[in-house]
Amino acid sequence: MAVIAPDLFGGIGLPGLHYAESLIDSREEAGLIARIDGEQLQPFRFQGWLGKRLTTSFGWRYDFDDASFAAGTPLPEWLLPLRDKAATFAGLAPDALAHALLIRYDPGAGIGWHRDRPVFEHVIGVSLGNPATLRFRRRRPGGFDRFAAALAPRSIYHLAGEARHDWEHSIAPMAVPRWSITFRSLSDKGRAVSSGS
Repeated sequence: MAVIAPDLFGGIGLPGLHYAESLIDSREEAGLIARIDGEQLQPFRFQGWLGKRLTTSFGWRYDFDDASFAAGTPLPEWLLPLRDKAATFAGLAPDALAHALLIRYDPGAGIGWHRDRPVFEHVIGVSLGNPATLRFRRRRPGGFDRFAAALAPRSIYHLAGEARHDWEHSIAPMAVPRWSITFRSLSDKGRAVSSGS
């Protein structure tokens, strides 16, 4: 597995972004895509609006309609080997990755500019099916600093530190389907909320 960090962008670098290709082989990829398609995926909901991407989550559930955060269905057994690989890549204990989000991007679907919710800390994504471009932007006086990272099928990326907290990221709508599995750890805030503190 070839790791590229932090000079993924031709020597400019984005601290906190780590990337590697060939996390899994094509047989494993096909199996994961079939598993995702076999789940009860629902259109992404945000404050009453329905997105084009289809999702389901495990471990914890963040509701974008009412901003609630609650325990959800435990991660299924079939996700645990991939979670182990993702945790090893990120240098975390597997059980630290308490949340998993499955997404199918049908043609025309993307994801707009955002930062992951503050109840989460580390964000580790596995990209499946077709290449995509993960875009980053950070506001500055007069505009934005911007970067773009090519995501190959079967690759993995990890957002921590500056890349996680100081930059927004997005994926433009694509003409071909794509699938992804994103694992997240809980932040201090997320652990406090989850324990009722």
